[in-house]
Amino acid sequence: MAQKSGSSEKLFDVVLIAIARDRSGVVESIAKVVADQSGNWVDSSMARLGGEFAGIVRVEVPKSHVGKLEKALAGLAKDDIDVTVHTDTTHAAPSGQHARLELTGLDHVGIVLEITHILAENEVSIDELKTTVSRGSMGAEPMFYAQADIVLPEPLGIDDLREALEQIAGDVMVDVELADPGGA
Repeated sequence: MAQKSGSSEKLFDVVLIAIARDRSGVVESIAKVVADQSGNWVDSSMARLGGEFAGIVRVEVPKSHVGKLEKALAGLAKDDIDVTVHTDTTHAAPSGQHARLELTGLDHVGIVLEITHILAENEVSIDELKTTVSRGSMGAEPMFYAQADIVLPEPLGIDDLREALEQIAGDVMVDVELADPGGA
């Protein structure tokens, strides 16, 4: 197990994107490489989709270890774990009002495109997006569900975005719910 160094060396943010055929041990392999380079696992989001495993991870690593980390992660390719390393993580997170967007409707081509077009047109940033298609409880029709945590830029208000989304909801055939995650 790696221990934090007593050194006062500045830590550097690195974002990793990993893809592999789903199997046990994928996350452990990545975590071992990170720990071996004195890295600290900070944030991650991972999922199995269609038999594949995908994850995005933010780690902090001493600046002097960044190159070694990249080389060690590249070595995971021998185990069919592909990791892309992004070291330019200086972009500030978007600021503005946070909201939760939920969509439900019969599945069909183009739902994500139409909704994200409205979001992009209004300069809304997506913090997290989860989608799924499953069979409806009352019938065999596949249902599309989406949940997104978004950030509205100033001066766009939640009611303005709701109105823009509702204008296309009928065409896209989805129910749209947009709310302040704080319940307001």
